[in-house]
Amino acid sequence: MAPDLWLIVLAVASVAALVLKWRRPAWYWLTFGIAFAVLRVLIRYTTVMDACQLTVPAPRWRIWLARMFKWQIPRQRAPKILRVRPTRTGLRLRLKMRPGQDAFEFSAAADRLRHSFAVQQVVSREVRPSVVELTMTGYDVLKRVQMPAAVPDRDLLKVPVALCEDGTIHLRDYRAVPHSLNLGATQSGKSVYQRQLIKELAAQPVALVGIDCKQGVELAPMSRRFSALADNPDDALGLLEALVDRMNGIYQLIRAEQRISADVPDAEITADIWGLPETLRPVPVVLTIDEVAELALFASKADEKRRDRIITALVRLVQLGRAAGIYVDIYGQRFGSELGNGITMLRAQLTGRSSHRVNDESSAKMAFGDISPHAVFATTQIPKERPGTAVVGDSTGGWIRIRTPHTSLRSAVNACNKHAHLTPDLPELAAFRPVLPAAKPVEVPAPAAPAEAPAAV
Repeated sequence: MAPDLWLIVLAVASVAALVLKWRRPAWYWLTFGIAFAVLRVLIRYTTVMDACQLTVPAPRWRIWLARMFKWQIPRQRAPKILRVRPTRTGLRLRLKMRPGQDAFEFSAAADRLRHSFAVQQVVSREVRPSVVELTMTGYDVLKRVQMPAAVPDRDLLKVPVALCEDGTIHLRDYRAVPHSLNLGATQSGKSVYQRQLIKELAAQPVALVGIDCKQGVELAPMSRRFSALADNPDDALGLLEALVDRMNGIYQLIRAEQRISADVPDAEITADIWGLPETLRPVPVVLTIDEVAELALFASKADEKRRDRIITALVRLVQLGRAAGIYVDIYGQRFGSELGNGITMLRAQLTGRSSHRVNDESSAKMAFGDISPHAVFATTQIPKERPGTAVVGDSTGGWIRIRTPHTSLRSAVNACNKHAHLTPDLPELAAFRPVLPAAKPVEVPAPAAPAEAPAAV
């Protein structure tokens, strides 16, 4: 091939790479980015590890031999690379640590590794003793969220909600994390997160229950899939107390079916609904509370008594509801002690924590102040230009950024209407079943009469 033709091909490839990197970063990563990133990591690896202070001295016997025979002093030893595996969004670099190293050192150096290897994000986790895995994200996956068509880990009460910054799927697993708190300012994407969650749950055999004290403007459009819905504090109190009564009844059912005797194996003794036979197992209930502050505010003595009863019922549900198959998602802009007695006790029971963009640091501390100060700082850095971006943490101190795909109210309503036949009837909550207008029958025009045949002549 002529030299001029080689230059033309190289120029075209360079332009194509730049266009893909600008317009389609995922395609750029799969075509060019993986090769460049692997070469960059392998070439710079030893220098980067040394600069990030992730190396250890050579063994003493090697240093002793070098000094005795006047050899060159051995260099610092970097962790051994066990595997480099490209992924759809980045690289996974598995390393074997040298003696004396700790997994926390790699977590602390994650930001320096990100700059050194020129990648978007680096997350470190310990796979097993002496082995860590660095998950590198090649491009900003949260800039344009694209959820995969198939999610293999989807299960009952385990639904995909958002995309994580490392390219994985954030799953809301109610059986592992039964209750959650979601904070966020106006226009932060909190409602989109809620719609996505309800849209995914609508296709599952669960009962959806909602409390929306904004006169139901958020949840009422999806009410065909809700077994119960309250749109004011008075109805919310009755609904919560009815859920407590349902919980107590389920506990009586579990007690009756435990069959604790000498001839029953331990594996068959249960303390929650998931150990009951399917024919007796109650339908799990997911309670969604929008703008929880409306339930805690009061302006008179009568409102204060109602508020205390509401908070008491909520505390009982989040403390005892998991075994009875009752799960609670609470949404709000603020959730601090200024809302009155019992709020901090309620917050302590909410294991799952997520926060979208907030207006001040104190709001972020309400979600993550007792979990991780790093998550608090990350929450305050969420830009306004990226609605739907949130920080998700748990009681172990771990946290990660996520972003929910844009879910319109129309798409959530369509999903709820499509699966309206799955809505279970709960006798305890029958008084709060949404009253919906009957579907109007479609008038089909009568077929036109056939034209008469012309008379024979």
